[in-house]
Amino acid sequence: MTQTVIRILTVRQPWASAIIYAGKDVENRRWTTKYRGRLYIHAGMQVDADDVLPRDTPAPRGAIIGHVELVGIVTDSASRWAEAGQYHWVLGAAVPLAAPVPARGRLGLWSPDQKIASALRRDS
Repeated sequence: MTQTVIRILTVRQPWASAIIYAGKDVENRRWTTKYRGRLYIHAGMQVDADDVLPRDTPAPRGAIIGHVELVGIVTDSASRWAEAGQYHWVLGAAVPLAAPVPARGRLGLWSPDQKIASALRRDS
């Protein structure tokens, strides 16, 4: 039986919650990847000061909070979330996890250890 590769992206709050709960359909990055498919969103410990979330939107930190589909990467997205001079990771089909999965974030796309991978597979 083939195991599906799990890829995770750490995103600062409030942006991580905006992706999962508030319709943020583009993540701005200075780098690109060939990866496409399910992408878990890890809410990092750092917080950017920006009031982009609707009141009472969950904003956990230090946990994987949901997943999206990374459908493409462009530099000319018309999304209101797109920033000039960045790669626009085009996201769709956001699904929150039933409960956040505590995890330590990392730079770049990363894969979880076996314990976290098991927790994510149970929730999916």
